[in-house]
Amino acid sequence: MHFELTEEQSAIQEMARKFTADEITPFAAHWDEEHVFPRETLNKAAQLGFGSIYVAEEHGGIGLSRVEAALIMESMAYGCPSTSAFISIHNMATWMIDSFGSDALREKYVSQLVTMENIASYCLTEPGAGSDAASLKTKAEKDGDHYVLNGGKAFISGGGVNELYVVMARTDQGSKAGGISCFVVEKDTPGLSFGSQERKLGWHSQPTAAVLFDDCRVPASNMVGSPGDGFKIAMKGLDGGRINIGACSLGGAQRCLDDAISYVKERRQFGQRIADFQNTQFMLADMKTQLEAARALLYIAADKVSREAIDKTQWAAMAKLLTTETGSKVVNDALQLHGGYGFLMDFPMERFLRDLRVHEILEGTSQIMRFVIGRELVNE
Repeated sequence: MHFELTEEQSAIQEMARKFTADEITPFAAHWDEEHVFPRETLNKAAQLGFGSIYVAEEHGGIGLSRVEAALIMESMAYGCPSTSAFISIHNMATWMIDSFGSDALREKYVSQLVTMENIASYCLTEPGAGSDAASLKTKAEKDGDHYVLNGGKAFISGGGVNELYVVMARTDQGSKAGGISCFVVEKDTPGLSFGSQERKLGWHSQPTAAVLFDDCRVPASNMVGSPGDGFKIAMKGLDGGRINIGACSLGGAQRCLDDAISYVKERRQFGQRIADFQNTQFMLADMKTQLEAARALLYIAADKVSREAIDKTQWAAMAKLLTTETGSKVVNDALQLHGGYGFLMDFPMERFLRDLRVHEILEGTSQIMRFVIGRELVNE
């Protein structure tokens, strides 16, 4: 087996790293502290193709695999996990329209999503349907050449700000997962409204709000795929989404490890550098080893998702579980090595600690990842 990046992958990674160093890292602390949504930075990312990473080239995207997507997300998260994750969610929603939408729907929306002139949200979670997403209650009832949506979605990244919402809604009340369909809803559609912006522990560079439907009339032509395909589309999107969120954890953790190494080489106590204490070296050794092991698993899982391998969902779940939990541990250890300074906003550790914490919850909690992995093992 060959584990080295190809020349093309290395070039993509280097491009993403340079973009991050120039356009994200210098500003991320300000975005976090002031809750700034960096729309201009997102547009610049789209100019490099980062708004359409796995959209087909013939539709304006750059048509890369999930491995290259992971490299890009990891690189951008080195500067700001929140911003990188937001771009990942946009990519997921755009990919759904490109891959499963009709030619007319693709022509109507994809070109503006590719440039991130319009940004898309992914709307699955509801107040009463989080981990059990198939139990969602939002209804879509056929009325002539429209569907009428009623219900609400919770914790939606881009809620109230983004131009498009890829929404999972129930079209068949008699079926659970098989009764869910997928729709594209435009922001200015009558009957669509938004809750107030959520006050969050982290992810301050992106807006988050409830998305509400009250007799919201959506053209039937805005259905993505066929009636009843919504849950399957949502789950296929989550495989890639889990890879990307895992990559964001790796990027944030790598930044904190690098900063911790630099700090312990400079900080002196008891007449020597902190780096010279064996305990410090053992901590760094564990952080490095755990991070590289998680990274290797993530890249293998990303390749399986790209190839549509039969066990891709299990591997995506394993990768998300390990990367997100490892990422949080590495960041916490990096903060510990900084001592009291790690607790201050003058250093980035506390921001990364807050931003990475939610990665163990969204796109499927760590507990659900263990359920997915274990279910596959006993049903083989």
